Formats: sequence, C-alpha cells, structure tokens
Amino acid sequence: MDQGNADIAVAPLPTEGTLRARKSLPKQVLRFIAFNLRMLKMVRMGHH
Repeated sequence: MDQGNADIAVAPLPTEGTLRARKSLPKQVLRFIAFNLRMLKMVRMGHH
C-alpha cells in the first residue's frame, strides 16, 4: 500500500484550465454530443 500512496503523492495535478473545462457545463454538453456522434458513426459502419 505504501507504493500506491507514494505514486499518488507524485501524480501531476490538473491545471486551472483543465479544472475550468471540467466544470464548464456547455463544454461538457458539446463533448457529450461529439462522443455520441462518434459512437453512432462506429455503429453504422459495423452494420453493412
């Protein structure tokens, strides 16, 4: 367990910009839509 705690202690922290993007509801909605469109495209390609 000590190795796991040591790994967590040296893990990089997110930047202010990253945190702001994670909290931004409009950005999350756009990412959600883009992800769903990519999934839809993959499903359609698989059903010939």
